[in-house]
Amino acid sequence: MPKKLNAADREAALSNLNGWIYDATADAISHEFKFKDFSEAFGFMSRVALAAQQADHHPDWSNSYNKVSIVLSTHSAGGLTKKDVALAAAIDKLLN
Repeated sequence: MPKKLNAADREAALSNLNGWIYDATADAISHEFKFKDFSEAFGFMSRVALAAQQADHHPDWSNSYNKVSIVLSTHSAGGLTKKDVALAAAIDKLLN
């Protein structure tokens, strides 16, 4: 089972991510992405779904027209782990 990140590891990890926000109450990171239209947002979600499936780590997310909100936390560990950070980094790469 993955271990939760301590505060120092969490801060170091967040410094390498693009725009992800830490929520201490949920011990999770989140990001809201905005796209030109629904089609672009849905295409992004499809690419994220493939990356998540490959990582065997699935986000909590929602979509409203051109916005995609993603929350990452490892439920089995009770908070933020390296798996969440790795998936966030993979998602960031999809946008570059």
